[in-house]
Amino acid sequence: MASVEKRIQRRSVASTEAFSSVPPVLAAIYAARGIISESQLDTSLSKLLSPNDLKDIELAGSILANAIQNQQRMLVVGDFDADGATSCTLSLLCLRAMGASWVDFLVPNRFEYGYGLTPQIVDLAMQYSPDLIITVDNGIASIDGVERANALGCKVVVTDHHLPGEKLPAAAAIVNPNQPGCAFESKGIAGVGVIFYLMLAVRSNLRELGHFAGRNEPNLAEFLDLVALGTVADVVPLDHNNRILVQQGLMRIRAGRCRPGISALLRVANRDQERVSASDIGFAIGPRLNAAGRLDDMSIGIQCLLENDPNRAYQLAGMLNDFNLDRRAIEASMQQEAEIVLQKMEQASSIGCTICLADSSWHQGVIGILASRIKEKYHRPCLIFAPGDEGQLKASGRSIAGFHLRDALDELATRYPHLLQKFGGHAMAAGLTIAETSFQEFCEAFELIAAEKLDDSALDAIIYSDGELHKSHLDIGFAQKLRDAGPWGQAFPEPVFDGEFIFLQQRIVGGKHLKCLLAPCEDISHCLDGIAFNVDVTQWPAPEESRVHVVYSLDVNYFRGVESVQLMIHHMELLA
Repeated sequence: MASVEKRIQRRSVASTEAFSSVPPVLAAIYAARGIISESQLDTSLSKLLSPNDLKDIELAGSILANAIQNQQRMLVVGDFDADGATSCTLSLLCLRAMGASWVDFLVPNRFEYGYGLTPQIVDLAMQYSPDLIITVDNGIASIDGVERANALGCKVVVTDHHLPGEKLPAAAAIVNPNQPGCAFESKGIAGVGVIFYLMLAVRSNLRELGHFAGRNEPNLAEFLDLVALGTVADVVPLDHNNRILVQQGLMRIRAGRCRPGISALLRVANRDQERVSASDIGFAIGPRLNAAGRLDDMSIGIQCLLENDPNRAYQLAGMLNDFNLDRRAIEASMQQEAEIVLQKMEQASSIGCTICLADSSWHQGVIGILASRIKEKYHRPCLIFAPGDEGQLKASGRSIAGFHLRDALDELATRYPHLLQKFGGHAMAAGLTIAETSFQEFCEAFELIAAEKLDDSALDAIIYSDGELHKSHLDIGFAQKLRDAGPWGQAFPEPVFDGEFIFLQQRIVGGKHLKCLLAPCEDISHCLDGIAFNVDVTQWPAPEESRVHVVYSLDVNYFRGVESVQLMIHHMELLA
């Protein structure tokens, strides 16, 4: 099974009458993404949602402001991904800028301590003698850890964005838009966005206390580069509020007003900082930062983001780049092993509504990426398991539209309380722990629940297109307009088009990528460069001057100082 069958479906477009100053093609693209007013395209900071809508933010802001004023020791406990790293970095930089006398961070090694503020992490944290622990991008499920901290006389402020369970931790304050009773509209805000909002509240409290009399009051917009990085890397939905945070951060990065570590990561990834896009963050910076937490210690990533010396930041970015190369090699080996199993399952017609795979040699830090790759290829909710602690398996999962992964695991835990030892996550991604001996029973239970919720149409892989472009739009000018019309990302997807073309020239590069020259059928003189990654080399190259139906996005290619339009090909079908 090379891949699932893919069906092209053009997006339905609502009325575009509200877009008086937007070109018709762009207006249709925006309308197809649920934009109903041009005001929703305004990415100025004045359009950000109010911090006051976040439950407990005033209480949490007061606690942190008093800790700064009273010179208390604060310890930030982070998570081991890019969202956690940016959240941790932002916390330290902001608190120090606002006058904190002592603030440090602790990011648990995922392989030793697992996820969240566990009692073991609290005991480790107490070696720093903190008066206050602040969790970033974690903590909403840390019932026992918060209880342990309380028993030891240490306050905890939880900041998180993950979905809560039935019980909340007994923290001094919880800031999480997904907790019950929170009116904040942007439920998809990343962890770094939550802590950014809390820092606004801390500054407001300090301002009222007269704390900034005689000292500089920090401009927190200076830290939006970190917010943009964490938001895009965590693949949260780019609703209006998140688009503002990302766009403002991108503008700072492009202008060179960002952390030296971000500039260094762009440099090692061979990305042009002046033209950086959200996709550059998602595909170049985020993976390099995440690689530290996956394979080694996310503290290296945080140190890179904290570093003020550009030369030292570049050295640290180089280390992260090396981790990422190692991660790619491990992932490639795991993917090859998984594909052998999947091919056997396909031959035996044993691939159902879900895919669950386990291997004793697989790396716990890479299973999330493998789950994502398999989900994309087979269009099934996918859970990949690797060995955890003694007698345990830990899994990372990715889901498809229409199947809320975290809710499905919650239902499984209710029906089969003996199976799940621990779980958490979102609609599209989750993690869990089971006993090694429960693997087969878990797979059967998970498949049963998915079969109840997913019909055949939900298991069809649909490629959504914004329609066919006239040849007049297949140029560098329109490609640049599309690039600037974002930021594009999760739940606000980059525009994709489809149409019929003629292949004029084509060749395989790198053993699996197709470079080609193609032209619209109605004008063979209108030549365009195209590239398709990871093609089936048994099908391509096609016969000379073949007619093909191509699904693509327009890209601006920069080479030796020259800009040109390039078609990024997502799917191709040979036409008779």
